[in-house]
Amino acid sequence: MRKVVKSVSLLVIALMVILSAACSNDGGSSEPANADSDKTYNFKLAHITPPSHMWHKAAEKFAEELDERSDGRMQMEIYPSSQLGTEADMVEQISAGSVDFGFITAAYMSSRSPSFAAWFTPYAFKDLKEANEARDSEIAKKILGTLDEQGMVGLDYFFAGQRVMLSKDKKIEKPGDMDGLKLRVTPSPPMQDFYTSMGASTEGLPLPEVYSAVQTGVIDGMDMDLDATITNKYFEVVKYGAVTNHMVWPAVAIVNKKTFEGMPEADQKIIQEAIAAAAEYAVLTRAGQEEEFKQTLKDEGMEIYEIDSSLFDPYKKQFDEKYGKKDPLIQEFIDTFRD
Repeated sequence: MRKVVKSVSLLVIALMVILSAACSNDGGSSEPANADSDKTYNFKLAHITPPSHMWHKAAEKFAEELDERSDGRMQMEIYPSSQLGTEADMVEQISAGSVDFGFITAAYMSSRSPSFAAWFTPYAFKDLKEANEARDSEIAKKILGTLDEQGMVGLDYFFAGQRVMLSKDKKIEKPGDMDGLKLRVTPSPPMQDFYTSMGASTEGLPLPEVYSAVQTGVIDGMDMDLDATITNKYFEVVKYGAVTNHMVWPAVAIVNKKTFEGMPEADQKIIQEAIAAAAEYAVLTRAGQEEEFKQTLKDEGMEIYEIDSSLFDPYKKQFDEKYGKKDPLIQEFIDTFRD
């Protein structure tokens, strides 16, 4: 009899445990599904451009989106204008975890992962909207994925204006007009090769030195975008602006891998959605400013004009043949976007 009572008692206890567990898992539970969902973050983001540039405005938009989407749990400190050093310094800081995010030029990133050079395929896109659509392509994501082994996660791309050609004294109207000119070009092999193939010599001067270098005649002009031509006041020292729009100019949004992968999936999703919203904001805003920027530079005394892109066909072919062989991802990019 005692054994029967004992068995019944054990059965009752087991049923109570099962019912208790079931109640704790029903939809009415007041406990959060993920204990980490209340975690707060104070992120740091670094980039090279001044506060008036689109990339900084995009960083501010990213911070706003994070704040709103996380109900205030995610806050962001932004360090513009190379406050934390060169891009090489920033990337090392991100890789080490002392800085969380960076908007780093694809030009610099191509020195760490060669496939980023694909974005400098000449005349791959007719405008910024086309380039923006390419952000979501399979090949664009594959290129971002090459950063995984470097302690970073590539999140997305941000676009400033396309590249244009600025010159001080000589008007560039065709590729041959660059023969013998000294031009400041971002020290990225694909960009430099494009210019040297047309006879120019390139100088990889840091941005803070470019204004005085043109002013004193150390260089004859530069490869630049309209945004930076205005924000850095290059219109004071150059006369001509050929709006060739020959290359897009993306920044790569990167985050420390350990930081990102250590977050709950819900928080990772907030970051991904916030960065995508900021990227859309940046490109749509910038695309709408093209005519405004041209007029601003004309008002400042520059001669702004366009060059027929077909004049550059031989140099496009030369680029494709050289860089397609360097990396299979570059070849895939060319095959995907070249008309």
